[in-house]
Amino acid sequence: MSEAQEHSPGVEDGTTKPSVRGALIEAAFELFLERGFEQTKIDDIVKLAGVGRRSFFRYFPTKEAVVFPDHELCLTEMTAFLAQEGVDEPVRKVCDAARLVLRMYAADAAFSVRRYRLIKSVPGLRSHELSVVWRYERAMADYLRRCFAGWSDGTLRADSIAASVVAAHNNVLRSWLRSGGQGDVASSLDHALEFVHGTWCPDNEGQGGGGREADDVVVLIAKRRTPMWRVVREIEATLDEG
Repeated sequence: MSEAQEHSPGVEDGTTKPSVRGALIEAAFELFLERGFEQTKIDDIVKLAGVGRRSFFRYFPTKEAVVFPDHELCLTEMTAFLAQEGVDEPVRKVCDAARLVLRMYAADAAFSVRRYRLIKSVPGLRSHELSVVWRYERAMADYLRRCFAGWSDGTLRADSIAASVVAAHNNVLRSWLRSGGQGDVASSLDHALEFVHGTWCPDNEGQGGGGREADDVVVLIAKRRTPMWRVVREIEATLDEG
């Protein structure tokens, strides 16, 4: 969930002309990589993009926001996905949410790699990235807390699973970005998330296993006229064996 996703400049009205937002992003990255992030001013970006200063703030509240242009949209889509009604097993669902995020990176590998290299060189951007990652993790944890409400360790379980999913996602993503966007990143993520899922749901019981005391059910088959004392004795013997 590190570095959010943004495709190269988009188009408007079905033409090939870059959108204003896209032109600002492209101009910003050209200058960031040429001059450095700190040395680039907003006025430089709008001049190169050929738009007014007001246009910049219509799309981006800060210079940092140009580097992470679609985090809000991605977070909104992921949160909506988690909120959908269904019978999905909770751990599986947060794993699928992580896949949604990765697909947005992979849609434009060149842009994602370029952003990764920029972020590595600017401490302030790395700090901003950490705050974004925390928001993704928090959205997953909030969903899982609702799923595990009533469990004795529900909050701990939810937070731990969310952290595990985010860690697996980021491990795969960063390896892929360091390689220059080479290889089948989706398959790599599938492998990592299956490891996470198998760790929390070893028996595929749908809830991660072990958080709430299991309710034992004893079924005893007896003839209709069996004395009650014998029935009780058989039940007690069965419970003692457990």
